[in-house]
Amino acid sequence: MLRTELSHQMFPVQGTPPVRWRISDGLVPYEEAVATMEAEVAAIAEGRAPELVWLVEHPPLYTAGTSANAADLIEPDRFPVFATGRGGEYTYHGPGQRVAYVILDLKCRRQDIRAFVGALEEVIIRTLDSMNVRGERREDRVGVWVRRPEKPILADGTVAEDKIAALGIRVRKWVTFHGLSLNVDPDLGHFTGIIPCGISAYGVTSLVDLGLPVMMADVDIRLREAFEQVFGETINDP
Repeated sequence: MLRTELSHQMFPVQGTPPVRWRISDGLVPYEEAVATMEAEVAAIAEGRAPELVWLVEHPPLYTAGTSANAADLIEPDRFPVFATGRGGEYTYHGPGQRVAYVILDLKCRRQDIRAFVGALEEVIIRTLDSMNVRGERREDRVGVWVRRPEKPILADGTVAEDKIAALGIRVRKWVTFHGLSLNVDPDLGHFTGIIPCGISAYGVTSLVDLGLPVMMADVDIRLREAFEQVFGETINDP
């Protein structure tokens, strides 16, 4: 079912510093990313650092959220598998996929996790809209979806659709971490080693798969613009 929500604005309190915006080059090992997030969460919770959005790409790997079902890991020896404290089930990360770790202090915004997830979805939807791609929410499925009318109709008579972005978050002392992943040009065959997010009835797509030969740097610009529309000002993080 289509979920037609308005934007979930997550305004900071007056005087809150701009959110740091960091982009890492190359492929960041997952263990390194988790350690960095843990340190940033502690610093932000203690008021020692401003909030942070950190954009990375990872080498091919699977992650298991707190709701992961072991049966959904179809090829356990294909890529490294990491248990993680974020919500959700199995996901894939790899080259060509933009992962955004969103580390925000909800005490300075809205202490509403559902609204925060909706705001992340809104960032993705606005990013896609800037590239003339219509991303949609679903009541029964977290993430952002794209209709594929060129594909065969599903068994229930509805139009086929694919997932283009996944979300999985964790919150500690009202500071968020983990975040979202947007498929720009990953190897979509790598998703076949899992049942992504425990959903087998739908496919996975990417911007390039949809016919948009975009570069990661271009997507990053649009992602930042959309983030600022929903969450507020950012500043480059050295």
